[in-house]
Amino acid sequence: MPEISVVMSVYNLSEGQILTKSITSVLNQDFKDLELLICDDGSTDGTYELLKKIAASDSRIRLLKNKTNRKAGYARNRCIRAAKGEFIAIMDADDISVPNRLSMQYAFLKKHPDMAFVGSRGEFFVNQPGDDGERYWYAAKPRPEDFLFSLPYVHASILFRKEALQKVRGYGTSKRVTRAEDYDILLRLYENGCYGANLSQVLYYIRRDENQYKRRKYRYRINEARIKWRSFYHLGLFPKGIFFAVKPMIVGLIPIRLLSRIQKKYYALKKQ
Repeated sequence: MPEISVVMSVYNLSEGQILTKSITSVLNQDFKDLELLICDDGSTDGTYELLKKIAASDSRIRLLKNKTNRKAGYARNRCIRAAKGEFIAIMDADDISVPNRLSMQYAFLKKHPDMAFVGSRGEFFVNQPGDDGERYWYAAKPRPEDFLFSLPYVHASILFRKEALQKVRGYGTSKRVTRAEDYDILLRLYENGCYGANLSQVLYYIRRDENQYKRRKYRYRINEARIKWRSFYHLGLFPKGIFFAVKPMIVGLIPIRLLSRIQKKYYALKKQ
């Protein structure tokens, strides 16, 4: 039985180089006792055919397929239910993990049984790791109030204890959490007393997608606001949290280019 199950949701990513690099970064981990569960979330291009070719090269890959697109939360839950490992690592299909990501995170959780999960510092890239240099803001041991302005974790960099995910019944799958599944599950974990930490090393590279804001429809901002309102209230962050709960809807009214500049300046100020 593998110690770590890495789960990946994939949808319409038939551009082979990007997907192959992401999968290879998992298979080349120096922590070898792992499996990689990939759920094709109803792709309509050649993604699943590409995945079958990649899976044929390594027995640690297990493929699942949704008949229709059910969104990332549903796809990840399918992988988690099928996972054999006691630890669940998240991996986005277009990002890259450094070779010692899992070994360092596994060692941390073994040493800190009080922690339900651990992420790492993340750095953005465009084509190759190191070609951008901008880092996601970092907090070593995020407190509930650290969720107010922005998510204090690179969600896809996280290694979870499987029992913690089971405690909160995995990812939300309703339309009310679409495009905000990361906030939803992490805040629900905190509500249930399951806290995490971040390693200071850059162990995860986040592919920069300049079109991500264009795809960020306003209803998804409303989803994020609902999630924050609920959790900030339960975490005792009101009344201060009221403004931050509605902030996503305000941000959604800002022109895309201006929003991108604001976020870059914010991360630069947070960089340590």
